[in-house]
Amino acid sequence: MSDLSAAHRDEMDALGRRARAAARAVARAPGRQRTAALLGMADALDGATDAILAANAKDLARADDKGITGAMRDRLKLTADRVAGMASGLREIAALPDPIGEVLGERTRPNGIRVAQVRIPLGVIGIIYEARPNVTADAAGLCLKSGNAVFLRGGSEAAHSNQAILDVLREALTAAGLPADAVMALPSTDRAWIHAMLEAEDHLDVIIPRGGEALIRFVTAHSRVPVIKHYKGVCHVFVDRAADFDKAAAIAMNAKVQRPGVCNAMETLLVHVDAAPRFLPRVAAELQAAGVELRGCARTRALVPTAKAATEADWHAEFLDLILAVRVVDDLDGAIAHIEAYGSDHTEAIISEDYSAVRRFLTEVNSSVVVANASTRFSDGGQMGLGAEIGISTTRLHAYGPMGVNDLTTRKYVITGDGQTRQ
Repeated sequence: MSDLSAAHRDEMDALGRRARAAARAVARAPGRQRTAALLGMADALDGATDAILAANAKDLARADDKGITGAMRDRLKLTADRVAGMASGLREIAALPDPIGEVLGERTRPNGIRVAQVRIPLGVIGIIYEARPNVTADAAGLCLKSGNAVFLRGGSEAAHSNQAILDVLREALTAAGLPADAVMALPSTDRAWIHAMLEAEDHLDVIIPRGGEALIRFVTAHSRVPVIKHYKGVCHVFVDRAADFDKAAAIAMNAKVQRPGVCNAMETLLVHVDAAPRFLPRVAAELQAAGVELRGCARTRALVPTAKAATEADWHAEFLDLILAVRVVDDLDGAIAHIEAYGSDHTEAIISEDYSAVRRFLTEVNSSVVVANASTRFSDGGQMGLGAEIGISTTRLHAYGPMGVNDLTTRKYVITGDGQTRQ
């Protein structure tokens, strides 16, 4: 563990107590008040667009000075449309059913006692994230809707953007009669504060890191607080021999090219050996015209001579760039075997008009999201009707896949009786 100073520990303790008090207040607040606060937060973001973009411009200028390019810069950049998207996401979260107090099951025992399970908030949720200012709004909205307080630690590369968004959200919370401390942030982006957060087991109930694999492994190795992990997104698209090649080409292009620097972008294309001679040259030409570098197996390169030779590391890689690994497989079993060997439990898709092949793929591939005849880019909380997502869990406890409002709750048992005593 880190050698934290007494001052760090004392200040983290004080901040944690404030977060815990806010969590209790938010959990007690009626659902209509939390919903009204979310709508107020959305309106406030719309009204502060210019200020948020000005803050983001400072972060982008600093990123340019540091030579930050590609996927990380794309994640960092805000536009008016992206700010509007944050506000829209808050409104979608507001429209979701209130999860708190939902009865998940109830039964009456032979002695007459009734046993029910009821949704309750997790408490205080810590979010550690890199480069993505939109996470500030998404995390605040999802945690508020689910009755939690959230403790944010964004990356230094987005410090101005995150602070501008945070100020807007906290002011809107106060206007709605809820404690501003329901959305808190660490006082510094100094790395020592991450250690302080990870050691605050008395005040935080769970940590959810969002960022590169190195960050997530660091958090997992050093945290005393339970961690929900998502190491990387090595997402596959398998084009079956019974695929509609027009659909397959459109899906492959969307999955790789639309936004290559995100975790639900396709990183490996698998093609059935019977489909490869007709499909691969066509889709390769489209992908390469869009600037994609192809790295293929020997059978791929025989059909697409311009592809580079794939290495073993390429099958494991989350490129987050216009680079794609391509492998020709013998059959459906070969595709599933490849995914089992190299996948990251994120998202896998099959393109096929063969119902039995589709059913086998959806049943036997146990990644957190499996898709038939659509892009991997739909593995996203907003696209799946969750309003937004706090992250995509590739650990199976306690949530798996895109995490929405319900995934930020747990359950308690409620037992009611009429004077029964145990014999």
